[in-house]
Parts: sequence; C-alpha cells; structure tokens
Amino acid sequence: MKKNFTGINPRSVQNVCSIGAGPIGAGWAASFLAQGYKVSVYLHEASEEDALNDLIANAWSSLEALGLANGASRDNLSCTTNLADAVKGAEFIQESVPENLALKQKIYAQLGELVPANVVIASSTSGLPMSEIQAHCSTPERTVVGHPFNPPYLLPLVEIVRGEKTSDAAVKWLVEFYQIAGKAPLVLNKEIPGFIATRLQEAIWREALHMVDNNEATVEQIDYAITNGPGPRWALMGPCMAYHLGGGEGGMAYTLDQFGPALKLPWTRLVAPELTQELRNKMVDGCIREADGREISEMNRDRDRKLVAIRKALKGIE
Repeated sequence: MKKNFTGINPRSVQNVCSIGAGPIGAGWAASFLAQGYKVSVYLHEASEEDALNDLIANAWSSLEALGLANGASRDNLSCTTNLADAVKGAEFIQESVPENLALKQKIYAQLGELVPANVVIASSTSGLPMSEIQAHCSTPERTVVGHPFNPPYLLPLVEIVRGEKTSDAAVKWLVEFYQIAGKAPLVLNKEIPGFIATRLQEAIWREALHMVDNNEATVEQIDYAITNGPGPRWALMGPCMAYHLGGGEGGMAYTLDQFGPALKLPWTRLVAPELTQELRNKMVDGCIREADGREISEMNRDRDRKLVAIRKALKGIE
C-alpha cells in the first residue's frame, strides 16, 4: 500500500543536492545553478571535483547565452564526499550515480534515513525501474525517476516514471518543480524498459548497427543522413507529426493507408545485431574518422553552441 506524500511548495525550493559528479550529475548541477538554486554535490571521491568544475565552467557560457535566472552564480556550488553533509538542508535531490542497481539501492536505503520524508528524491537512471531502486528505501513514496537527456543543462526533457510505491502526490510535485526549474517534464503512463525517448533513440541506433555490420552504410553516411534529413525536422516536431504532414491534406490517415504495408517489409529489424569485435571496431574507427582529429571537449563546445542556437530559434517560433 502506498504511503501518502506531502511536500513543501515547489516554488519555495532554494537548496538542491546533486548526487554524483559524472557528466549527468555535473550537468544537473550546472542546470540548477543557472536557475538560481544553491547546489550541493555529493562526490564519491574528492578527486572528482576538478572534472565537475570543468564541466560546469564549459556549460556556463551556453547557459549565459540562454539567460541566467536572478541570483544564478557558480559560487552557489558546494561539494563534499560525505553523503549526510551533502543532503543536509536539501529541499530536492537529484541522484545520478552509475547505472548499477545494487549501488542505487544502497544509496536510496541511506537517503531514506538521512532525508526528511517531505523531500522528493529523483533518479537520473536511463532504464532501471524505480520499483527496484526504491526496494530498500524506508520512504519509497517520495522516490521517482527523473530521467534527463544529455546534456541536462541544455536539453529540457525529463522523463518522470513512478515506482510501485511512489505517491501520485510526489509525481505531481516533481512535475511542478521541474517546470519551475526550466525543464520539460513528461510523465509516463507506466514503468516500461528504456522509457520513451531512449527507446525511440535506440531504435535508430539498432538500425545503424545493422547497416554498419552488414556493410550497407558507414558511420559517416549514417550521421550525414540524420543531420541533413530527419534531424533538423525533429527539432521542430516529433516523428508522428512529421508523418502527419507527410500525408498532405489527408494527414496521418493517408500516410498509414498508403504506406502502412511497408511496415512489414524485410528492412524492419526487431532484434539487435550481435556486438562482435568486428562491429565494435567498425563503429569506433568510423567515429574516429568522422571526428577528424577534434578533441571531445572541442566537439562538446561545438555541440552546445549549436544547441543554444536551436533553443533560441525555437523560443522565437513559440
């Protein structure tokens, strides 16, 4: 039986804790700092602090270009390797530890005892079910999946997924908080493996692996096809609306009636290819060729600059 949850007013939140200092945890920290929150980051090891600060520094120029909230400052960041100290006074917690169920269960068992029951704890997991993550937490009613897209400081989507013991009130609270924090929350109807956006993304990834494995296309050709074809269109509308417009005045009905039989043609692959050493090497070598000597940090900055331009353009359209 689910326990009730009563949280504070989401608009009154000032202190946020980000657990984990990898690309996702650090990205969340940058996003919250840009919204004017005070952010405490839990580090597994003190040595992670330099990488955390570097990522936030790289993100900050993009966040400044989009516009910082009143009071936003990188000086509002604090770091500690003590979990109890990290969560002390936090009014919301975003957990982003590695995708290891046992590790997450251990963290949530600790958080259940350390954190007041009126504080929502959200997990950045990209696929683990909250029903399993919350299994050993003494206050599972306030634990929810809040899965971002990378980089969290620029992409607004957050997929929200209940666990078996999650309170509906906690889900409602989290939706409102993320909206206040500048995100685009999407509540899933039920727990499903991989959620929504990741499953759609991985369907393309699966097909790409098949084409590379069968020497039907190279890494460069696949990326070129997306960035010059459906990619720009997807920034404006999802695949369903794209096919609706593709049907002309007949809309989706025309598209399905005319092209529906093609869904059963042989090029539809439902099983992932075996990740052989040969396929792995093809993918790695292709990415190295496409990167053409550019460092990852340089490519990240270029990606962020262009994402900022897209976000600004979409705001103009709205």
